[in-house]
Amino acid sequence: MKNSYKFFRNYDCDCFPCHDGIDPERFNCLFCYCPLYLLDKRCIGQFVYTNRNVKCCTQCSIPHEPNNYDVIVAELKKEINQNAHRDD
Repeated sequence: MKNSYKFFRNYDCDCFPCHDGIDPERFNCLFCYCPLYLLDKRCIGQFVYTNRNVKCCTQCSIPHEPNNYDVIVAELKKEINQNAHRDD
């Protein structure tokens, strides 16, 4: 997949690839800082909370899989809509 608005790979990053288990040729760096992190326990990713109550996402590859752009955007839209209705 070529670099686009849904996919970007940064071979020059000191951390590339930052997660194990994903083929570097398919690794998507677009969501380097995962926007799903803010969803806390509603996050669809694979995460745990540390003994310091910090969300740890090291086992999650959702933002780095090349076909998950639409999945992430849909989750963010859902969260935005839910928050908009809370203010009503």
